[in-house]
Amino acid sequence: MPYQYPGLTPEQKKELSDITHRIVALGKGILAADESTGSTAKWLQSIGTENAEEKRCFYHQLLLRADNRMNPCIGGVILFHETLYQKADDGCPFPQVIKSKGGVADIKVDKGMVPLTTTQGLHGLSERCAQYKTDGTDFAKWRCVLKTGEHTPSTLAIMENATVLAHYASIYQQNGIVEPEILPDGDHDLKRCQYVTEKALRDHHIYLEGTLLRPNMVTPGHICTQKFSHEEIAMATVTALRAQFPALSLGSPSFLEARASALKAWGRKKENKKAAQEEYIKRALDNSLACQGKYTPTSQTGAAASKSLFISNHAY
Repeated sequence: MPYQYPGLTPEQKKELSDITHRIVALGKGILAADESTGSTAKWLQSIGTENAEEKRCFYHQLLLRADNRMNPCIGGVILFHETLYQKADDGCPFPQVIKSKGGVADIKVDKGMVPLTTTQGLHGLSERCAQYKTDGTDFAKWRCVLKTGEHTPSTLAIMENATVLAHYASIYQQNGIVEPEILPDGDHDLKRCQYVTEKALRDHHIYLEGTLLRPNMVTPGHICTQKFSHEEIAMATVTALRAQFPALSLGSPSFLEARASALKAWGRKKENKKAAQEEYIKRALDNSLACQGKYTPTSQTGAAASKSLFISNHAY
């Protein structure tokens, strides 16, 4: 007998399914513009500017108001709480800017990491997500991290993260907002946490057709001395996903678009606005082609794109 997802009505399930398909339609991905005020300070410091709300708002508007070449590439935009309530220079709220370009607005709802390597923020989540839905968002992000080492992640960390993710997704689906991210950092064995993840999802009545899975690429540690080709990394990632998830549930490939390269191109100077937008557009177009299997490498990459964007122990 198929699982009935007793917590959701047929109308809710249809809404969730429709939202997921809009976000990851062929060639579309998600723009991650959701770093906290504290985390944004690190990026702004790297280009020599102060962490002021005016600067944060200007940069987000720079991205959201990029020209219409972006429309076929970006299906959703993840916002931080502050950004959700910011407006463009013409007074248009950012969620409306996103929707005017055919995208879906998202809100980051977790409250950050705690020492066990799990995520806090479940308290009061139902009330917050109901308000965020009213304020224009249609899906949500919750980030959990599993750190990889010789003796980590522990069984306790795996169980706690799987349960937190499932509990969060269950609450948000009750309010018509989709859960897009399950993010274990590193290249640990997915098989270790498959059982507890599936059990937690079932125990919390998660409607899987109304979720998006966002795993990391399987890559070696940043300080690993052994080098691997792009083809080896791609094969390892695809092999892990095919081994752990039924082919029919994977759906179409998508991407999460970061914006660090555009930030470096902007460099806090207003006259660099167009250059930053072009950097962002190029990366998004390349990612869109890649997830359709149409990307071919070229030598025409922006200056910022050739620089490493890695930040050790980065916390959103």
